[in-house]
Amino acid sequence: MQRILVAGAGGFIGGWLVRELISRGNEVTAVDIKPISQWYQVFPTVNNLTRDLLKLENCDELTKNIDQVYNLAADMGGMGFIENNKAACMLSVLINTHLLMGAKKNGVLRYFFASSACVYNAEKQKNVDIEPLREEDAYPAMPEDGYGWEKLFSERMCRHFYEDYGLETRIARYHNIYGPNGTWNGGREKAPAALCRKVAQAKYSKSNSIQIWGDGEQTRSFTFVDDCIEGTILLMESEVKEPINIGSNEMVSINDLGKMVKKIAKVELENEYNLSAPKGVRGRNSDNTKIVNLLNWQPKVSLQEGLLKTYNWIEEQVIAEMKRNQ
Repeated sequence: MQRILVAGAGGFIGGWLVRELISRGNEVTAVDIKPISQWYQVFPTVNNLTRDLLKLENCDELTKNIDQVYNLAADMGGMGFIENNKAACMLSVLINTHLLMGAKKNGVLRYFFASSACVYNAEKQKNVDIEPLREEDAYPAMPEDGYGWEKLFSERMCRHFYEDYGLETRIARYHNIYGPNGTWNGGREKAPAALCRKVAQAKYSKSNSIQIWGDGEQTRSFTFVDDCIEGTILLMESEVKEPINIGSNEMVSINDLGKMVKKIAKVELENEYNLSAPKGVRGRNSDNTKIVNLLNWQPKVSLQEGLLKTYNWIEEQVIAEMKRNQ
């Protein structure tokens, strides 16, 4: 049994992580800046707290009598949010910095930082048929402006807190995590959730089309949340100190992702392309060689299986919203 602090516990990945950690018998403190009523998952056996982790005094207080810290707290969202809120994304460096300071001061044994594939050099992501990104491809540094720089800087902070102070840090570079019980509307949702919402809304409003950002040929790999949680805990318990990819290498275009969602929903819809919308890099995929070799881990859930679970949950949310608005 470990005494564990999960920062960002009211968010999508944080909620699933808390669920798994308590199922393993740990004592968990869950914290998020949002009111608890707005968390995606809440567990009564957990110490649930609302705190602003941009403030050093809160991070100092919360890391007392804690064995492990999982830092998933950040101001972030899908590409639409990231491209239009660069300063807000950069401010998350304070969360990681203050949590690291608290962890060092209070003798935390292990510290996890949730980084992102947005740290990778943009020059290596200009083609749809991209070579999978290796951990070494983060340098020379040219990450996603704003959000990517925050993640890369925070990775270096973790590294130096280990080198200078002996704080055991672990860093995962997440590749497009998706699944139920997460953001599906409001502008912060990522591509799988956005497409599931658009298809479900079109299905029940009798529309004959959905909007695709860009030309739809941009490519990505998407990782189901169950795989993300398993890989995260495995990494935290390992001796792997360098940043490592946690992602799927099942690459797909946004157009093909949309086709998969439409097939699940059993609808035929046309695509309307918004070429001026935020669309990010042209291609991105995960090279899992390092995590397979070091931790014998790879994702188990196929994109088809994960999308089915995600669509079914989002369809329920769309129907409930439409009933409320009637």
